[in-house]
Amino acid sequence: MAKLQRLVWMASLSLILVAVPALDGEVKSASIESDNFKSTNLKLRSPKVKIPNQQRLAQSPIAISGVRLQSTDKGIDVILETNQSEQLKPVVKTEGNNYIVDIPNAQLRLPSGNTFRQEKPSAGITEVIVSNLDANTIRVTVRGETNAPQVELFDGDEGLIFGVIPAVSTAETPQTQPTPPQPEQPSAQNEEPIELVVTGEQDGYRVEEASTATRTDTPLRDIPQTIQVVPEEVIRDQRVTRLRDALLNVGGVTQDGGFGGTADQLGIRGFFGGGVLVDGFKDGRSGIRETANIERIEVLKGPASVLYGGVEPGGVINLVTKQPLRDPFYNAELSVGSFSTFRPSIDISGPINSDRTLLYRLNSVYESSDGFRDFNQDIQRFFVSPTLRWEIGQATNLTLQLDYLNDERPFDRGFLAFGDGILDIPLKRILGEPDDVSEIEEIGFSYRLEHNFNENWKIRNAFRFLSSDTFDYRAEPLSLDETTGILSRNFRSNDDYQETYALQTDLVGKFATGSINHTLLFGVDLARTTSGGTQKRLPAGITPSIDVFNPVYNAIPRPGLGELTVVVRDNQDRSDSLGIFLQDQIALADNLKFLVGGRLDIVDQKSKDLLDGTESNQYDTAITPRLGIVYQPIQPISLYASYSQSFQPNFGTRADGSVLEPERGTQYEVGVKGEFLDGRLAATLAAYHITKSNIATTDPANPDFSIPVGKQRSQGIELGIAGEILPGWNIIASYSYIDAEITESNDGLVGNRPPNVPFNTASLWTTYELQRGDLKGLGFGIGLFYVGDRQGDTDNTYIIPSYLRTDAAIYYQRENWRAGINIQNLFNEKYFQGANFGRVAIEPGAPLTVIGSFSITF
Repeated sequence: MAKLQRLVWMASLSLILVAVPALDGEVKSASIESDNFKSTNLKLRSPKVKIPNQQRLAQSPIAISGVRLQSTDKGIDVILETNQSEQLKPVVKTEGNNYIVDIPNAQLRLPSGNTFRQEKPSAGITEVIVSNLDANTIRVTVRGETNAPQVELFDGDEGLIFGVIPAVSTAETPQTQPTPPQPEQPSAQNEEPIELVVTGEQDGYRVEEASTATRTDTPLRDIPQTIQVVPEEVIRDQRVTRLRDALLNVGGVTQDGGFGGTADQLGIRGFFGGGVLVDGFKDGRSGIRETANIERIEVLKGPASVLYGGVEPGGVINLVTKQPLRDPFYNAELSVGSFSTFRPSIDISGPINSDRTLLYRLNSVYESSDGFRDFNQDIQRFFVSPTLRWEIGQATNLTLQLDYLNDERPFDRGFLAFGDGILDIPLKRILGEPDDVSEIEEIGFSYRLEHNFNENWKIRNAFRFLSSDTFDYRAEPLSLDETTGILSRNFRSNDDYQETYALQTDLVGKFATGSINHTLLFGVDLARTTSGGTQKRLPAGITPSIDVFNPVYNAIPRPGLGELTVVVRDNQDRSDSLGIFLQDQIALADNLKFLVGGRLDIVDQKSKDLLDGTESNQYDTAITPRLGIVYQPIQPISLYASYSQSFQPNFGTRADGSVLEPERGTQYEVGVKGEFLDGRLAATLAAYHITKSNIATTDPANPDFSIPVGKQRSQGIELGIAGEILPGWNIIASYSYIDAEITESNDGLVGNRPPNVPFNTASLWTTYELQRGDLKGLGFGIGLFYVGDRQGDTDNTYIIPSYLRTDAAIYYQRENWRAGINIQNLFNEKYFQGANFGRVAIEPGAPLTVIGSFSITF
């Protein structure tokens, strides 16, 4: 199967590359888009515009002596006053709702300072900023209220002029009335053709807006909760393919085991379990998430039940996928490296019809690797995700997305605890059997329908289906005799399935009550999850033990599945949920904002044990509020405070067979967010206190059952930084301190620290790319990732030691290609990702790893 997939993928790639059309160097208009499909439809009044290669001018900077805004019948003109506008070479890019242009070889010299800023200059435009990006570059940023504005760019007697037209829903435009003739703009009388440089790249590592925290496109500075974003540029520069590696850049996110190296199991702020979303839907997949179609990763810290229902109080991780582009885009990439790693991928997009109302995107990747452990099994992975977007009308669009994943890899429980530390054996040595394996097949389908009633009101309806089939067979470690080094084991196998159907409907509206502005969100979520499966084991005493210091494998022939006659689990579960929520983002003033929201959840759980024929049911309702305030004493600084709650259905059972009440979480958070270096760099400093109650603990009267008296407290501080220090110099960094403790328990665990939760984590990744000269495009990167000591189990019997991993990168990019070398774990540090459970399942980290990559874009 793997060989067939590989041949199909390579054949598809060959056909795609052959079919790529030649690009015309001259166009009459240019549509500029970033990968997140936020379009800035840039139109040029010039009869013909050439789009050349980017060039930096060497002469003295041109002085811009004044900035003026002038109202027009369409919107506003942003006028940069200079008598040398014909010599300026603007470099245009887009980010979110922003139109951004950098003007090299220019310098802003205003009587009142070096920054011009005007908030709400006209309807549909929230802000205009003109400032010096560096000693030789001016940046102009125009932020649209709902979408990026349309911009007409020309030069005239007054200087360089940007004619800004706000993005207004055409649903408000009468279709039966002819468009009246527009008066000629006096400032355009002596217009000259302007040479433009067009790029779709984001502005370094900084992302200004995210939807995860509010389900609306809200600037991060206006959100009264911590949210950190890992953009696609960081994923590309670090050459990471695992979600857990990308999240090393985010403070407070740690790994919790990994189910034998086959799944993403992550925790936030000391709480583990679930918490992963895909485009706002809870993701029920059990394997390793693919990053090939991920545009960015948004991590919302703290309870998020007000928007997403039953989740842990630590937070959620939202994977935002790539969307179709209006202009043709073809990218092919190949990565090869240590442990026979071979990973080709494609990312292609563009219009299907001439009027660009039907767009597509296709992401696909194949991966094979031997891995760094001594298994006979190899990693074989295939992923494909086609997406289709149909602009049904000028106010309505429909997006369809399909994804398929087939993953086969070794099942590896890893290392063992020894005393109060970890067993000292070679990194390659396995303690299972060489043929231990995990197989996962997943199919997902989703649609998203959006309709704008007018400029201020829109409705969204989205659906997602996910089917997951998993199978594993392994020699499971049981217990180690530390005096002899003999590890007892048991051959066992899991065969499980899960299906999830989820439907979301949101109504978003903007309105004002007097001088107070509101962004209202009302939504309804419906979901059904069905799951089930079996676990079978070989009868006790038949599986051979192994000497961890002198292992002998295949001591007996591998038993067939039919020989695993001890069935310990055969279950079927179903969960139906309904969520209704209301949220209001209230702007009392430009610098004072409130966030108020609440949600009602109704969850009906049914579980059937097919071994003894018993059934259990649980019907729960929960109300979860969220309150927040943001105060901005000066424009770059946001002070905030928030209160929020969470809930999570509980799967523990009492002695009478009833399911326990839901787990509840409560968080208090305060923080400060700042923008520096003219907005190129952003930082967040936060302090929080979270409690989680109703955790299932052992019933003293019936040890085989549970009662809901467990409680955990987690508190700490976090710091996150991301952005651009200087042109070409990007940085993303974090620090987290977590003080977590079990505060109530019947199991004698009061005062213990939860496993896999370090007191301290820190990260720093920075890159610098030469901006001019013969070596322009040459870049370097260095990364430091620190994880402190962690308890390995709930009983706190051993420590997983701290580690500091060092990564490095060097790359060179010119025109439409990029080549690079990434080195992970540069100093070959022996470290451990985390413990899955107890003392017999500790996942090791990879040794020195070198990855070479080459990509080309058309």
